[in-house]
Amino acid sequence: MKKNFFPLFIIMLVSILTISCQQQQARRPVSHSSGEFMNASVERNKKLIKNEETKIDSIIQKNKGIQYIASKKGYWYYYENKNTTDTLRPKKGDIAYFDYEIKDLNGKVIYSDLELKGQTYRVDKQTIITGLQHGLKLMRKNETVTFLFPSHLAYGYHGDDRRIGTNEPIICRVTLTDFRPENKLNN
Repeated sequence: MKKNFFPLFIIMLVSILTISCQQQQARRPVSHSSGEFMNASVERNKKLIKNEETKIDSIIQKNKGIQYIASKKGYWYYYENKNTTDTLRPKKGDIAYFDYEIKDLNGKVIYSDLELKGQTYRVDKQTIITGLQHGLKLMRKNETVTFLFPSHLAYGYHGDDRRIGTNEPIICRVTLTDFRPENKLNN
């Protein structure tokens, strides 16, 4: 009887494995090949940027006495205190020392300069908001510049997880107190 059981067991095992393998089908990846998802996302972002630019333009129009400059990077700024004697600006690898405050577009302080005082930034070697990465390189020592950043150049879709919300454009008032080449940091 043992001899009959073993071949029967093997046949049953092979049959079960064969049937179970035949019934499983590979999952197909979800594909948005039509481009509808991407097109909808692009349109949503275009509307968001247009809305933010309209709000920023409204601020610029209200402040006719201030000469705003439109950057090639997509933000606006003006000099509160301009240094016309120095020519040097921070470049990649320099250590920039600056103070700044952040406001919403209504002028309400989100983070005061006292809270954010004494910032140190290794130009293009550390991560800070994109607008400041570009804006600091426009500045000279002892200049104060106010930047109007759309959300995609500020804290973006995510916000800062504390006081700055999703897709919130901001106003940054920045004073570049000093900058030095990285190799002269201890001098």
